[in-house]
Amino acid sequence: MKIIGLTGNIASGKSAISYILKNLGAEVVDMDKIGKQIQELNYKKVIEKIEKRFGKEIIENEKINRKKLGSIVFSDKQALIDLNSIMIPLMTEKLKRTIDENRKKETKVLVVDAAILFEANWDKFVDYVWVVYVPRETQINRLIKREKITQEEAIMRVDSQESIDEKIEKADVVIDNSKNLEAVKLKILELWNVITISI
Repeated sequence: MKIIGLTGNIASGKSAISYILKNLGAEVVDMDKIGKQIQELNYKKVIEKIEKRFGKEIIENEKINRKKLGSIVFSDKQALIDLNSIMIPLMTEKLKRTIDENRKKETKVLVVDAAILFEANWDKFVDYVWVVYVPRETQINRLIKREKITQEEAIMRVDSQESIDEKIEKADVVIDNSKNLEAVKLKILELWNVITISI
């Protein structure tokens, strides 16, 4: 089994790349979804841990209000570090289990779709790192539209992540997602053929 770590900063279009890879036959594990599931299922009492650190105001109907939590962690670096220290160990546990399950199923290609691939040290579980890139202005505009937030909030979210230049330096492959979709699809198909020829 080959494992691709798919990363890139927020609103870079990783989901579109994941979708293309899924259509080519890859299994995709979306780490953002895993994080949401951990919170929704209150896995290992994660809600209590988050409430203890961030206060009762982020809890609504015994669930975490992700919008409120997001506005705190994206405007305060220490708050984001604290949230990651709660979430990353639980997400890592789930990721390792998912990798094991896919090995047993004899999956050919597994894609780990994770914005925080490097920050969480999940790159150690993958064979290749693909970084999806778009210009900063594109990220900000996409975030404003997608999340219905202000420009200031969008800038805070973009700036809360490790710089894209640092990610590009560590990448095996860089996908420029500001080009037209057909060009991106062709590049992915070429990369897919290189990876799968040896499986």
